[in-house]
Amino acid sequence: MANESTENKSAEEIAAEELAAEVIEQAEEQVDVQLDAAAESISPEQEKINELELALASAKSTVADQKDSVIRAKAEVDNVRRRAAQDVEKARKFALEKFAAEMLTTVDNLERALQNIDREDENNTAIVEGIDLTYQGLLASLEKFAIKAIDPQDQPFNPELHQAMSMQEVEGVPANTVIAVMQKGYELNGRLIRPAMVMVSKAKPSVDTTA
Repeated sequence: MANESTENKSAEEIAAEELAAEVIEQAEEQVDVQLDAAAESISPEQEKINELELALASAKSTVADQKDSVIRAKAEVDNVRRRAAQDVEKARKFALEKFAAEMLTTVDNLERALQNIDREDENNTAIVEGIDLTYQGLLASLEKFAIKAIDPQDQPFNPELHQAMSMQEVEGVPANTVIAVMQKGYELNGRLIRPAMVMVSKAKPSVDTTA
């Protein structure tokens, strides 16, 4: 079929097609030459601009990396600072707990002295006043450090704050009521450092009336 098509063409048509192909080939060659010439004709200023653009891109990349490093370093510094603050707070609380433990023994001794001394004896008046002043001054000092006594007399028993040493039936007293405080408890900044040692009332055993 192609041969028939070529045979059907006139000499003029064949010549025209050949000429067109030659013109297209020459045009493509001219475009290639012009592109090569354009590439060779880039001015020194344009080359400098290209270099600066590459340098700017590199600088931006470096700044981004350094920014990430600074952010990570700041986060690490914040973590170190927070851990240091926590360590200082723990050390402070531990020191206060040791201080409280030492002072509570003295408080207990002063309370026992006030409870056992004969206040009716006039010869003991000055002694009682001296012990009481010392006792009150020590309590005031403890309160300055947020150390507070737990004295649950006649209050409901609370296992989180009280330690039951014994239980006893008491007429007219509801079960699980603190009927005696053998040793006061203490808390530091709301945290228990020593439970109160108490005696607790218990319910009467139920009587079996079915027998």
